[in-house]
Amino acid sequence: WETCWFKVELSIPPAWAGREVHFIWESDGEGLVWRDAQPVQGLTKEGEKTSYILTRSLKESEPHSLTLYVELACNGLFGAGKGSMIAPPDPDRRVTLSKAELVVFNRDVYELLVDLEILLDMAQLLGEENQRSFQALYTANQMVNVCDVTDPSTFPAARDLAAAIFSQRNGESQHTIHAMGHCHIDSAWLWPYEETIRKCARSWVTVVHLMEHNPELTFACSQLGLIPVLWQAQQFEWVRSCYPGLYARIQHFVAKGQFIPVGGTWVEMDGNLPSGESMVRQFLQGQRFFQEQFGRLCSEFWLPDTFGYSAQLPQLMHGCGIQRFLTQKLSWNLVNSFPHHTFFWEGIDGSQVLTHFPPGDSYGMHGRVEEILKTVKNNKDKGRVNHSAFLFGFGDGGGGPTQKMLDRMKRMSNTDGLPRVQISTPDQLFSVLEKESSQLCTWVGELFLELHNGTYTTQAQIKKGNRECERILHDVEVLSTLAVAQDRGFQYPASQLQQLWRLLLLNQFHDVLPGSCIQLVVEDALQYYTEIRRAGAQLQEEAVQSLCRDLLQSKARSTPSTLVLNTLSWERTEVISRPGPAGTETLALVRVPSMGYALAQEPFVPPQPVAVRKQEDGSITMENGVIAVCLDTMGRLTSLQLLESGRESVPDGCYANQFALFDDVPLYWDAWDVMDYHLETRKPVTMLLRPLEITLAGGLRGSVRFSLQVGKSSTLTQEIILDAVCPYLRFLTQVEWKEAHKFLKVEFPVQVRSTNATYEIQFGHLQRPTHWNTSWDWARFEVWAHKWLDLSEHGFGVALLNDCKYGASAHRNILSLSL
Repeated sequence: WETCWFKVELSIPPAWAGREVHFIWESDGEGLVWRDAQPVQGLTKEGEKTSYILTRSLKESEPHSLTLYVELACNGLFGAGKGSMIAPPDPDRRVTLSKAELVVFNRDVYELLVDLEILLDMAQLLGEENQRSFQALYTANQMVNVCDVTDPSTFPAARDLAAAIFSQRNGESQHTIHAMGHCHIDSAWLWPYEETIRKCARSWVTVVHLMEHNPELTFACSQLGLIPVLWQAQQFEWVRSCYPGLYARIQHFVAKGQFIPVGGTWVEMDGNLPSGESMVRQFLQGQRFFQEQFGRLCSEFWLPDTFGYSAQLPQLMHGCGIQRFLTQKLSWNLVNSFPHHTFFWEGIDGSQVLTHFPPGDSYGMHGRVEEILKTVKNNKDKGRVNHSAFLFGFGDGGGGPTQKMLDRMKRMSNTDGLPRVQISTPDQLFSVLEKESSQLCTWVGELFLELHNGTYTTQAQIKKGNRECERILHDVEVLSTLAVAQDRGFQYPASQLQQLWRLLLLNQFHDVLPGSCIQLVVEDALQYYTEIRRAGAQLQEEAVQSLCRDLLQSKARSTPSTLVLNTLSWERTEVISRPGPAGTETLALVRVPSMGYALAQEPFVPPQPVAVRKQEDGSITMENGVIAVCLDTMGRLTSLQLLESGRESVPDGCYANQFALFDDVPLYWDAWDVMDYHLETRKPVTMLLRPLEITLAGGLRGSVRFSLQVGKSSTLTQEIILDAVCPYLRFLTQVEWKEAHKFLKVEFPVQVRSTNATYEIQFGHLQRPTHWNTSWDWARFEVWAHKWLDLSEHGFGVALLNDCKYGASAHRNILSLSL
């Protein structure tokens, strides 16, 4: 990630008067040209940008000598890995500058080559049954005959032949392709957050430079990369802070309608794992930024590259003023081909949004004939609609559109035999789709990506940090709001909370929260979580001090007591641990009202204390009057009874809380994927290091502990806790993980029969089948959930809760949580 600066002193020969002069720069690092202290163009060989135009026709009045600076980053579009595209940074990687030249550019030759490329692609791809393929072939042949490469005066005649065939128009029924410039920039992935700031500058300054010479160009600057005008608000904020001159030029083209902000969220977040409140904040922060900076709200939601889409998103979009959605990621499905490209997507409350998947199944097209034809051929809604999106430009690591892409599409704008291609905007596309929408189909529920199921579990510390910080910010806001309502002198920490929320939202980017990023990014993310925890704890303390000031002051003068706050919306009766004499911890049973507080003073005696008993065979039973459990020496549940009904939850001969280890060797995307065949490698974890022992003998709380060896080198220690009056059993699990290409899960077979299991999602729940009747069913062998999954039949059910996990499954009667 080093940076080299080159000072380039140029002197253009006077003999080049009237010629087009380029500065050629080729290296395997990403470059940025600076002129007069401002960035003017990116130079990236992988993005087919290796020349900076000094003059299109050298005039005597123009300066013939000038100085440029090139900022060269020692990384490519896809990071600094070794070998394949998807690789961690290589500390021994070297970047080479292979060419730095002044050249005369022959635009006539360039235009001839683009003409011939389009004609030859038409000849090859339209097929022998199409007369236009022969017309294109014979025209190309005539051009070769007419053109004498040693005589430039023959070039115009050759170009006229090409122009004649390109000018033969389409009929009115021809499919229309809406082409939009696009540059997908991951906010962090194979490079850290800081490098993304420079990637934005390199890519966007190049786009602005193109717009100055191509007034028809529209560009969608997406956070990640989506259609022509989308950007993540976070990336705009970076550019506004670090490159104010460039930002002003961007604002100019936003006002002209060429640089079109769409998207509506702070970053292109993961579409599954953020909580409902986090998703609302993504839209709130994104839409607020766009309103403040560009005077408009986004009407389209663009999320092209995330790993599935929650069934709650349509309702959230509606609530944020968005009724249009574009993505393309479901084209990556490994098992089933999604049946639509343009359709209505319906969420769990019935909200519908008009949804479009670019039929070319990419957000990084290059404007070639092959891609144009694929867009039409691949469209699964032909006959229902006659328009589709075409997103062109280098992406993922930035880059964006090139002049050659535009020149290709200009030749295909209205050429018989090819779809009609027009430079368009998201609004123009969706407006015409809305007019044609009467025959569209409706898809109800989640848009589940049949790939990248491992991202629900990869990088456990990131998953835990996200869930904890979501909870912390919720609690700070609840307590601060109550403090404001009670004490007008309390200052609500709006600016501090916005800063903390934006840090959390940044980490929900679709390659960070899923864990599909390099170690440098993980370290940054964990540091941000630490900052949110620290600052959040301080804000929470300030709110409590204001909210309960009188209580805390009187408490200091009275009998010892503990202030207990409940930030949830229902009354809770729970056992808490509080500081006791000489640094010890004591337990207390407290009842705290909804969104309220209570003082734990006099002991609150439970109707029935917890009883813990060790049996002769080493197993241990625990009972609290609500549930009764029996655990064997390895900590496995052999019985879990609901005492009121006498209903047994664990089937005969089965063990719940059974840890299992699986091989995890996916086909390609290591951090992203777990394949269905991993289920064939299940090995129960049975190597006991420390047998089950009682750690608390009962009363308000009973607990037991045991340790297992997992795989070759890892250890697992678990404490199982049953509290008084509590209807559930708690498992505190700590794993020292040292395995590679292994997958650890914990399984709970239950005596419940249902064809569907229920999973918590954002502000609601979703049912998924527990059987594998169809390919759509078994493709969901590993799914995501938030804080719980449940298997219930009439009158009885069992739920599995968690505080920091997302990967789960329910097959037949086995609930499984991926650890």
